[in-house]
Amino acid sequence: MADLDYEGFWKETLIQLQNDLGEEEFSGWFSELKYLRTGKNEKTGENSIVVGIPSTFHRDKVKSRYQNAINSKLKELSGIDIIIEYEITGKTVKEEPASQIQVKKDASTSASQEKTRKPKEKHPQLRDDFVFNTFVIGDTNGFAANAAIAISKNPGKAYNPFLIFGGVGMGKTHLMQAIGNYIHDNSDNKVIYITSENFLNEYVQAIQDGKMNHFKNKFRNTDVLLIDDIQFFQNKDRIQEELFHTFNALLDSKKQLVFTCDRPVSELKSFSARLQSRFEHCLPADMKLPRYEERCAILKKAAESKNASIPIEVIQFVSQNITSNVRDLVSALTTLIAYTELMGKPIDIEIAQQRLNSVINAPKQANLSMDIIIRAVAEHFRLTPNDLKGKKRNQSIVFPRQLAMYISREITDYSTTEIGQEFGGRDHSTVLHSVEKIQGQLLTDPTLDSTIEIIKSLIKEYNAKR
Repeated sequence: MADLDYEGFWKETLIQLQNDLGEEEFSGWFSELKYLRTGKNEKTGENSIVVGIPSTFHRDKVKSRYQNAINSKLKELSGIDIIIEYEITGKTVKEEPASQIQVKKDASTSASQEKTRKPKEKHPQLRDDFVFNTFVIGDTNGFAANAAIAISKNPGKAYNPFLIFGGVGMGKTHLMQAIGNYIHDNSDNKVIYITSENFLNEYVQAIQDGKMNHFKNKFRNTDVLLIDDIQFFQNKDRIQEELFHTFNALLDSKKQLVFTCDRPVSELKSFSARLQSRFEHCLPADMKLPRYEERCAILKKAAESKNASIPIEVIQFVSQNITSNVRDLVSALTTLIAYTELMGKPIDIEIAQQRLNSVINAPKQANLSMDIIIRAVAEHFRLTPNDLKGKKRNQSIVFPRQLAMYISREITDYSTTEIGQEFGGRDHSTVLHSVEKIQGQLLTDPTLDSTIEIIKSLIKEYNAKR
């Protein structure tokens, strides 16, 4: 059977899946899949269709959710068993009109329906470089990125409301603004992007000027509202009340809401119960530290966007030595590019080592109380700070590490994501598990509370001496 026949089966399978799943769900998972070729599986010799897919995360989700349905429809259409093989293309989403991205049900769609929109003027609140095709999708951010793509194609319908959370410099604002830019460029929907601080400032100014109706109309009559850094609303009761009503008004009107936060919603302090409840109903997406391979891909993409030629060994050097977050990674690359442009010298390892020496070898500017907590717990259990931050999992180290995380959560305002960073780059779920573990032990071990108080006294002593 020829390639053309196999491709035809694949296209018809997609059309039937689109009818079964609906536009929103189908668009979120299948619009970026691409037929590559027909072949034979090397191991089994079975007939196969090779499909391009953007990431391993995307592949795993499609296989777990839809593989049985795909196989069933292919066999029904072809009368033979055809297996699907996925090939990771690594390509990011192209900034195309939605009409070009979605699979067409009817090849006879009129020319007027297929006409692409004229380019719009730049959105006044959004950075024009914060778009999907400059965002590198990997395993650590795949869920957030794919949800954002689905939202941008179907605002108010797919995954609404949406909350992106993670530590500083992980790409939360980039992804949020990419949603805004895509919707602005490809629809007539009104998009508002605003930081939480500016939202508060506009609220206060509206009260002072007697223009609260104008404020309410502005934010409750938009189609898409993007609010950055909602943790800023902690301990601010009046603005929380206004946000609650804005949230409800937009959700009732089926308008899209997207938020970012530096921590999971459960860790927001001094939030009204009903507003926190609203945020808990958001689809949450965690932005984690990129892995080495993802850091390399991010730097390559950043270099391309700046039209800079960077040797692979320099990309690898920066990726190995800058591991804090995406912002620091790109900043280091920008430093190298600026130096070579000004000095007229090509980038090499020697220049990279010289120009980034102060960044790579500088002591981490962590919150001092965190350093003190780790030091105090380590001393109490006759360990070293490196033991608590390291990978060893024997009980003599695991328990003190969990206790240190618990105390850090109790006496600082740092999020679990930030605490995890201080303990060897662990993720927020590990910190939450440690906190819950110690809370459980406190109920059954009467001596543990006194141990914690002893350590807290030691922390106070160290803090007084700094």
